[in-house]
Amino acid sequence: MSKDSCFHCGLDASTSNITFDGKPFCCNGCKTVYEIFSENDLTCYYDLQQTPGATPKDIEGKYNFLENSKIIEQLLEFNDGETQIITLYIPHIHCSSCIWILENLNKLHPSINASTVNFGKKTVRVTFNSTTLTLKNLVELLSRIGYEPFISLDDYSVGKKHIDRSLIYKLGIAGFAFGNVMFLSFPEYFQVGEFWLEQFKPMFRWLMFAFSVPVVFYSSQDYFISAFKGLRSNILNIDVPIALGVTVLFIRSTIEIILDLGSGFFDSLTGLIFFLLLGKFFQQKTYSFLSFERDYKSYFPIGITKINHDGSEESIQVYDIEKGDRLLIRNEELIPVDCILIKGKAKIDYSFVTGESKTVSKQSGDKLFAGGKQLEGSIEVDVLKSVEQSYLTQLWSNDVFKKDKSLAFTNITNQISKRFTISILIIAFIATTYWLFADSSKALNVFTSVLIIACPCALALAAPFTFGNVLRILGKKKFYLKNASVIEQLAKINTIIFDKTGTITANKETSISYEGLKLSNHEESLLKSTLRGSNHPLSRSLYKLLDEHDILTLDTYQEHLGQGIEAKYNNQNIKIGSAPFVGNTSEVSTLNTTVHVSTNNQYKGKFTFYNAYRKGLSHLFNTLKKEYDLAILSGDNEGEKENLTKLLPTKTKLLFNQKPEDKLEYIKYHQTEGAQVLMIGDGLNDAGALAQSNVGVVISENVNVFSPACDAILDASKFNQLYNYIKTSKTAITVIKWSFVLSFIYNIIGLYFAVTGQLSPVVAAILMPLSSISIVAFTTITTNILCRNLE
Repeated sequence: MSKDSCFHCGLDASTSNITFDGKPFCCNGCKTVYEIFSENDLTCYYDLQQTPGATPKDIEGKYNFLENSKIIEQLLEFNDGETQIITLYIPHIHCSSCIWILENLNKLHPSINASTVNFGKKTVRVTFNSTTLTLKNLVELLSRIGYEPFISLDDYSVGKKHIDRSLIYKLGIAGFAFGNVMFLSFPEYFQVGEFWLEQFKPMFRWLMFAFSVPVVFYSSQDYFISAFKGLRSNILNIDVPIALGVTVLFIRSTIEIILDLGSGFFDSLTGLIFFLLLGKFFQQKTYSFLSFERDYKSYFPIGITKINHDGSEESIQVYDIEKGDRLLIRNEELIPVDCILIKGKAKIDYSFVTGESKTVSKQSGDKLFAGGKQLEGSIEVDVLKSVEQSYLTQLWSNDVFKKDKSLAFTNITNQISKRFTISILIIAFIATTYWLFADSSKALNVFTSVLIIACPCALALAAPFTFGNVLRILGKKKFYLKNASVIEQLAKINTIIFDKTGTITANKETSISYEGLKLSNHEESLLKSTLRGSNHPLSRSLYKLLDEHDILTLDTYQEHLGQGIEAKYNNQNIKIGSAPFVGNTSEVSTLNTTVHVSTNNQYKGKFTFYNAYRKGLSHLFNTLKKEYDLAILSGDNEGEKENLTKLLPTKTKLLFNQKPEDKLEYIKYHQTEGAQVLMIGDGLNDAGALAQSNVGVVISENVNVFSPACDAILDASKFNQLYNYIKTSKTAITVIKWSFVLSFIYNIIGLYFAVTGQLSPVVAAILMPLSSISIVAFTTITTNILCRNLE
């Protein structure tokens, strides 16, 4: 960095005469940012990268509209009167320094609780205390440190920038210039006679130069910027050879026309950039078409219970929720929409949204926000607005729940691209050196052709396009994966662990019998009201069995994971669950799952469940056993052990009376032994085990099983297809490997013709995007063919 450069942003500071702490600054804005960082011990921001900042703009009065409460309400993602969350689009995010400073905003202001950057989308999600820091103050703080947000008031949306049409503009200019340069080159192509040579040759050559200037300095700027940033970070990315080739072509062509040595290579230059951008445009359009998020929004199967006008209950999918609907939210269920509490006592955990584990109590008439989790029985709410499916997508992908699950194939792709670029540069320089001595007229063409023809773009495209298409296909088959890394992890698993109740058993087909003292009408009403608040599969089955009763608003409700439920109404207590939990110590083990009931500490009796296992269970386990270690971890007693032993293959591990923490520890232990674990549960008591496993899958029926701890959701009707879905993930990895092989073969053949001087740069420019298109076509068509037999 020059001694006359601004220490913060790198601009010329020779005439500003502004210094602080012995460092030059181009303006008071940059000096202020440095002072803020110094006061808060954040000057290591400058250690990550020299001059990473942007010059702050004059923002006085610019954000006064953020004092309008109606506008603020539309912009905020979450607002409970104290904690507010907003996602802001920050165009200036461009490097590791940006990420670091924006994720340490809490050090700049104590009212900022957390901030998370999405580098790809250039957004920062900020959670802050609105009682001590207003939204306007937050935006002004970001602007003062050089990260001014883009806020659109056209539709009161934030984090949504205008559609980026720059690629279309660059492609249009490159295409226009390429066509004209080719037209102006025709006379020399066909050796037109003396009139051309004497009168118009200089003018046509300089016109070709003029057309090439905007192509090089505008249309191809992304390649130069990417190459520069890569080199500055000591990384040889795939844009380095392209930028080098364009530079050499432009400089050599310009020198030729200045010295009247020839017409240069402006046709090859403009054609190269045009076809590169055309390939890039095709990739963007294709990947947009394969967008997983779009299909995810269409197929996501979260269910919620709607209360009709006649009091009846029905399960609907969340995207069918409309404003004004009455919803029943049970214990441990997530609230899918912003709503008003009508009935019941709400104790809401907003940690899914804010990352903070404290709970908030709400009374009738209070507003509840989407993403909160009800923790104290059931409540009834009126919907304020329909569900934003993209919000649920964001919630599922919240960084709060992310684990470090390796992205092996993505890393392999990056490593191959890096080594490939180094190899190509070496080959290009060796081949050029040879031709300088053998035939100097071919040296430039060889150098440029090698750099262009062997670009590893095809390698980089293989994984994202394959995974994108597989995600789309599996989504249509009702197997919903969180992201591409789940496919990679699914292909590696060697151990599969199942929960029992609600996972391998079908709740709808379970039969129940009661044995014990007759329950009074009031006790049955209390029992049904208590069961109404629970999402456990046994509770749901028993709730549907009981006769209609008046629903009571419980005074207290508590669900003990792995044990049971207790509730209180007026002076009457009820306990439902295992025999020890309700106080029955004389219970003898039975061959079936049982749920016991006691009221006011008096044991009443038990409900016996005759489990019906899911269709195709035995065949599925026998198929899986050939390749995987299988285990069933159940919180129930050993009553079903004999039936399962007959039903399942030998050596299937069966463990009963497993508490949630026992399941988690079992998975953790086997992972230390080298196991790659797939955990399949119902999403209720299994959250810890699902999060600990390499891949966690939740089985979904008609209730809200949404769990941020899981990596995938499988529709219960497709349970018997589990092996085929795992096999599909392995197929995806195989397709990627074949794509690598095809790309290497293509590059070897292309390099042969380039090194031997038989390939012109413009032909190489046409072939390079064609190779990328061929890889995209191969991965898309192959995955479609290999997945066509999925049910």
